[in-house]
Amino acid sequence: MAIHEILEFPDPRLRTIAKSVDEVNDDVRTLLDDMFETMYDAGGIGLAATQINVHLRIVVMDLSEERNEPRVFINPEIVPLTEDGHTYQEGCLSVPGFYEDVIRPERCLIKAMDKEGKSFEEEATGLLAVCIQHELDHLNGKLFVDYLSSMKRDRIRKKLEKEHKRRSN
Repeated sequence: MAIHEILEFPDPRLRTIAKSVDEVNDDVRTLLDDMFETMYDAGGIGLAATQINVHLRIVVMDLSEERNEPRVFINPEIVPLTEDGHTYQEGCLSVPGFYEDVIRPERCLIKAMDKEGKSFEEEATGLLAVCIQHELDHLNGKLFVDYLSSMKRDRIRKKLEKEHKRRSN
């Protein structure tokens, strides 16, 4: 297993639209292991492959306090089940240190494959619904900052660019 670098906003590679996984094989399962290790190491609850510069439609997640309920979503799709929006304060491993309110549908149906390539469907509410929508956005080249005003987004971008410069010196 390996820990990968997590791309940070405004890296243009985060805007790449991920491709579908054709076959769940040993390479994909190794990538899943690496993604979990990377996510846990960074203290996250979800990670899309796009965030580690692998442009495949793969999401890993663990919403448990004990970090012992790993979940895999390969080629995920969601169908909103309600028009009602729910405001949730979101953060992101690719936008470190920033948390902002985002409005998303509070219930959705998830369709995906597991680590064995078996299809499943699951109704999601609460944190799972927010997290899967957030991670699916990554696979479509979108970040939670895209839901913010251009002024807030620019402020975050400038602060992160300053931090990236500081780290590289």
